[in-house]
Amino acid sequence: MKLGSPFRPRLLSALLFSIFLGSASATPAQERGELRIATSYKLMTLDPHYANLNENTSLLSHIYERLVYQDENLELKPGLATSWRPLSDTQWAFKLRDKVRFHDGSAFDADDVVYTIERIRDFLKPPSGGFRSYVSGITSVSAPDPLTVLIETDGAVPNLPLFFSSLFVMNRPSEGVETTEDLNAGHPPNGTGPYRFESWSSGESLRLARNDDYWGGKPAWSKVTFRVIENPAARVAALSTGEVDVADAIPARDVASLKERGARVASVGAARVNFVQFDVARDTLPGVTDKSGEPIANPFKNPLVRRALALATDRGILVDKILAGYGTAAAQVFPNGLPGTSAKLLPEAPNYDEAKMLLAKAGFPDGFNLVLAGPAGRYPGDAESLQAVAQSWARIGVNAQPAAAPFSVFNTKRAAGDYGVWYGGTSGEAVDIILHTLLASPDPERGTGALNFGKYRNEAFDAMLARAESIAVGPERNAALAQATELVMADQPIIPLYHFHHIVGYGSRIGSYVLHPRGWTTAMQTLPAME
Repeated sequence: MKLGSPFRPRLLSALLFSIFLGSASATPAQERGELRIATSYKLMTLDPHYANLNENTSLLSHIYERLVYQDENLELKPGLATSWRPLSDTQWAFKLRDKVRFHDGSAFDADDVVYTIERIRDFLKPPSGGFRSYVSGITSVSAPDPLTVLIETDGAVPNLPLFFSSLFVMNRPSEGVETTEDLNAGHPPNGTGPYRFESWSSGESLRLARNDDYWGGKPAWSKVTFRVIENPAARVAALSTGEVDVADAIPARDVASLKERGARVASVGAARVNFVQFDVARDTLPGVTDKSGEPIANPFKNPLVRRALALATDRGILVDKILAGYGTAAAQVFPNGLPGTSAKLLPEAPNYDEAKMLLAKAGFPDGFNLVLAGPAGRYPGDAESLQAVAQSWARIGVNAQPAAAPFSVFNTKRAAGDYGVWYGGTSGEAVDIILHTLLASPDPERGTGALNFGKYRNEAFDAMLARAESIAVGPERNAALAQATELVMADQPIIPLYHFHHIVGYGSRIGSYVLHPRGWTTAMQTLPAME
């Protein structure tokens, strides 16, 4: 069992930087025709600002680009912006890249950035607007010249460049604002990226063509086809038979057999966490009863119960058995060693005796019943993890009935309040962004708590997080984030389970595949084999 091992990204900075800016240019010997990718990512929409989900971020990054790029060490690099600097506590200036064109031939300039920010901040409303929290503190945005953007904020936002590493830049239309419905109904997406949009069938495929005029160099593949194959075994089979060149989200259990069949495998630790989350707000919860099946008061309001369940969770089984070693046990939101993590927070081995004592102290000496919900097929080992956690909790008298469902079903039911406790996962650009969305008190005005479905509130943590977010990026900010994490994890609003490893398989037409800890699957990461 890998308990608290530090995160050590691969030292591929220069290569990754060129690849993710789309400049993995092809030499004549390398140039290939169609790249075929089997992906678990089901693209929900062609609107790059609708939802902050990895499936949208990953696939739409072929078409759209960001001002700032985040490399494999989660450090910021120039994208469509070549430089940025604070002019004061509340003002930033971004200098833009010259001679960049959108796919329709129009020139990229500062007015497109202004439009992008205003569209996200002022136009998109829930349930869309998944990126609104990134720009909610911007009071004004202006373009003093075609290659300069000035940003005014309502307070110090030292992390603004990091926020922009998540926002795709759209082309300002001749009039009005493009709606999500417009984009999904046939308005071709118009970005500056290395590939142009050809066609999209929701839940089935995305087809792209090379942008020969791309500013970063001619992309390696003339065409790219993403086939949505949600079933992991079907993705493995498609790669094994040569139907596709690349398959993402390979189950760890299939790595050995793929290698035996001649495929190669790449993996990297994920900048994300999978966890158990509790509803701590409602007085009673669906599926939570005493041993006779009668409803009981919400036990998760008591931190002793949450702590007992954490102590009764065997992360070793999850990492060693279910993930076959392709994962790291978790005690916080990012793997140890990344900026903002705490060296003091290390995963614990299960302690069932202490867990039983805590349950008894909380008034549940005999335990209780619950339904443990979660998605099936979205994350490596998700359905199996539900079963393993349920078996661990049974040892302290908590009878958990696993309830796995396709992610779309699970997500809808979770939003409707059908669950009292569930398994989930999230990723983000930095520790503070995960803390901001997953554990901070829900506040639509501040944009906090978007993923805090359990409605957990901790004013002391909110204050510590706000202080950390006011500090400029660097060691002091990282230390403040670590302290805030230590405080909130002592209250156990979630049980961090593991940081799984992204695993991608690829066939003989591929020379190399470079993984990113954010888990993106793109053609730009895929270099052709040399003849």
